[in-house]
Amino acid sequence: MFKKAISLCLVLLMLVGVCTIFASCDKPAEGTKPEGETTSDFKLGVILLHDQLSTYDLNFINAVEDAQKTLGLTNEQVIIKTNIPETNDCYEAAKDLVAEGCDVIFADSFGHETFLLQAAKEYPDVQFCHATGTMAHTEKLSNFHNAFAHIYEGRYLAGIAAGLKLKEMMDADSTVVPKIGYVGAFTYAEVISGYTSFFLGVKEIVPEVTMEVQFTGSWYDETEEKNAATALINNGCVLISQHADSMGAPSACEERNIPNVSYNGSTVSTCPNTFIVSSRIDWAPYVEYICKQTMDKKAIDTDWTGSISTGSVKLTDVNTQAAAANTQATIDTYKAELVAGTRHVFNTANFTVNGETLTSYLADVDTDAAFTPDTEVIKDGYFHESEYRSAPCFDIQIDGITLLNQKY
Repeated sequence: MFKKAISLCLVLLMLVGVCTIFASCDKPAEGTKPEGETTSDFKLGVILLHDQLSTYDLNFINAVEDAQKTLGLTNEQVIIKTNIPETNDCYEAAKDLVAEGCDVIFADSFGHETFLLQAAKEYPDVQFCHATGTMAHTEKLSNFHNAFAHIYEGRYLAGIAAGLKLKEMMDADSTVVPKIGYVGAFTYAEVISGYTSFFLGVKEIVPEVTMEVQFTGSWYDETEEKNAATALINNGCVLISQHADSMGAPSACEERNIPNVSYNGSTVSTCPNTFIVSSRIDWAPYVEYICKQTMDKKAIDTDWTGSISTGSVKLTDVNTQAAAANTQATIDTYKAELVAGTRHVFNTANFTVNGETLTSYLADVDTDAAFTPDTEVIKDGYFHESEYRSAPCFDIQIDGITLLNQKY
C-alpha cells in the first residue's frame, strides 16, 4: 500500500512538471498578446506632452474619455501618462505602457515621434499611433501609424467668423485698420498651414486684410503667449488668433478688449467679451477606430486623416456677445461648400507669393534630414493639403502675412 502511494505521488509530480512546461511555453513574451483576447483584456495607453492645463492636451483627454465611454472600457483599461517631454522620456513611457499590458499606445505631440518609433521597432506586437507625425508612410512598419485631420478647414471657417467681426468693426469706425495678429508656436508646416488657412478665411470677407505672426518657440508657455499677443496688439493688430495651447493670448485680448479666435476649445467662460469661436480636432473618432481595429485584429491605416464629414473637425458655438451678426449662418454656408468639395481652402486663385499665382509646388512630404521637396501638391487649381500624408505640408509664405520673428 505504501509503495502504491509513493508511485501515485511520483506520477502526480511528473504531471505537474509537464503542465508547468506547457504553461511556460504558452506564456507570451513581453510586448505580445495571447490569441483570443477579449474586449475585457484590451488596454489603451496614452502619452501626453502636458496635462489638462494645456488646451491642446485637454482636447486629447476629453477625446479619450469620450471614446472610453463609447467603447465601454473601464478606467483600468485606459492608462494616461501626462507631462511626458519630447525626449527619451517618451520612449521610457512607451516601454512602461507595454509592460502594463497596453495593446495600443497613442502619443499626442510632434516631437514624440522618433521615440515612439523606437518603441514600435522593439515591440512589434503592440500598435503605436502618433498624432501630427510624418514618418509612418516612409518607415512602413505594420505597427506604427500617423494621424491628423483637415483642421485647416476648421481654421478657415474660424477665419470667416473673424472676418465678419473685422468688417463689423471697420463699418462702425472708419479709422480701424484691417490688420490682425497671430500667435504661433514654431515655424513648422503645421503652424504655417494653420495661420495661412485662418488668414484666407478672414481675407474672404475683408480682401485688404494683413496679418502679423509672432512665434513663441513653445507649444505651451502662458507668459510668452500673453507677451506675444500683447506685442501684436501694441503693434496695431485689432483681432488676434493663435496656434498655442495656453490661456495667455485669450487673456491678453480680454484685458485689452480685442476680439479673439482661440484654438482647441471655447474660452467664453473667462473671456466672455472677446471670444468669438474656436476650432479643434475631435480625436474621439480616431481613438475609437484604433481601439476597434486592434480588438478585431484588423490593420490600422498608416496615415489616417479625419475631416468635417467624419466629425473630426469641429467648431465651438459662436459667442454672440462678441461675434458679428449672422456669423453662424455664414459659417454654415461656407462649411457646406467645403463638405461638398466645391470650395478649397488653398485655392491658388485666392493668394499670391511675391505677387505671382502658384501653378506648381514641390512639398516636403517624404521627410528626410534635409527636408527635401519631393511631391507635386498643386493640381486642379489648389494645394492638396493632407492628401499625400496625414500631417500638413503647406509651408508657403504668402503675400499679406508678415513674420515678426522666425528664430523658432
